[in-house]
Amino acid sequence: MEIKILQKATASGVWVVDNTDKINELDILTADERKYVTDVFAAEKSVASINKYNGFAFVVLLRNKKTDWQTAESLRKTGAELASLANQLKLTEICINNLTQTANAALLLAEGAALASYQFLKYRTEAKKLTNTLQRILIAKNSATLRDVNQLQITVNAIERARNLVNEPPNVLTAEKLAEEIDAMGKEAGFKVTILNKARIAKEKMGGLMAVNMGSPLPPTFTIMEHKPARAINKKPIVLVGKGIVYDTGGLSLKPTPNSMDRMKSDMSGAAVVCAAMYAVALMKLPLHIIALVPATDNRPGENAYTPGDVITMYSGATVEVLNTDAEGRMVLADALHWAKRYKPELVADFATLTGAASMAVGEHGIVCMGNADENVVKAFRESGYRQYERLVEYPMWDEYGEQIKSEVADIKNVGGPTGGAITAGKFLEHFTDYPWMHFDIAGVSFATGRKGYIPSGGTGYGIRMLVDFLTHYGK
Repeated sequence: MEIKILQKATASGVWVVDNTDKINELDILTADERKYVTDVFAAEKSVASINKYNGFAFVVLLRNKKTDWQTAESLRKTGAELASLANQLKLTEICINNLTQTANAALLLAEGAALASYQFLKYRTEAKKLTNTLQRILIAKNSATLRDVNQLQITVNAIERARNLVNEPPNVLTAEKLAEEIDAMGKEAGFKVTILNKARIAKEKMGGLMAVNMGSPLPPTFTIMEHKPARAINKKPIVLVGKGIVYDTGGLSLKPTPNSMDRMKSDMSGAAVVCAAMYAVALMKLPLHIIALVPATDNRPGENAYTPGDVITMYSGATVEVLNTDAEGRMVLADALHWAKRYKPELVADFATLTGAASMAVGEHGIVCMGNADENVVKAFRESGYRQYERLVEYPMWDEYGEQIKSEVADIKNVGGPTGGAITAGKFLEHFTDYPWMHFDIAGVSFATGRKGYIPSGGTGYGIRMLVDFLTHYGK
């Protein structure tokens, strides 16, 4: 989707108003059309469309909610509705004019329309017939700045890249292919990419990643990304870690297929979040030194698959008793978190579809997070979550949860029992950190089974806007 500034507003387009009095100021409408728009809004609808001789005119009513972030989200959702109308009417472009007191109203409307327009048609033979007609969203020059429009375009493109990665079938997106795609994103956006192959991973003694990979005939990868501008404002790097399990059968602790294994191509959504964030950060030229790590493999029950009862020596040297091979994400993340220590990071944030417990707790409405980072960092993440409507629910990390993962035969075990599953998974990861750290469990939000507003069916890219917003405001 192309988003750009239009130097001169067209006669046919979208006008955003924040009260019905503004309708009378729209010279493009006749008296009858103004009455029609007023009646539409009186019926609690937010979009009125009018078929005019030289095109379609849309009037959007901004309805203020209890909070600014709720108002912003309502505009994104209205943008999705607008995009649907434009496609039904076979329009190729729309132009948004903001007549409200809300400075970013046009941007929010464009954001919702652009995100809702995403399609994954790569494997559909009738793709040409199914492709949306809406290809461009124009914003009148007095309704947004060029910088804001450019940043929105970059963010939308990054989310599209992430959604594409998640939607790729597992017979296409292997661990090696994921690394190749990240390398291509690095070349396009301008960040450095280093890929460690299986031999190097084995030489480094990344026991967690190698153990999960034992059941697969396909090799693992460990991908390192780096954005290091000349005048970075952070003296120590921020490190992002993304879980890259490109397909998860559960291993020998086999998952059921319905409503579980059938969606496990999305188990690399954490990797998609961090590489998309790096893509956006590099193109926006943010003055931050950022490193991102993606340990990647599939988790299968073949070959010499690791088994419940195994004791694995991790990259850190710690030993882990494996009680469930389906708790594999924490095994590969642990090695990446230990790797991050070499950078002496200012902050580490990991993103992972880690636990069903997180999904059961908050569903599709937010991200479960926890960690030991400074309260100012947590507050900044929380505020970014509200601004982007990718909200965070913070869980406690009390010592008692750590007791649940103590093992009698190893240092720790990889599951902590039937209760507090999202937190015990976090405590497992914490064992491999010695720096300020935040963990984001995106299990409930990374993949959607049906379209909802501007969230499409399939990979959602949820968390990218929150993370990019956090990095954009970092240090301010």
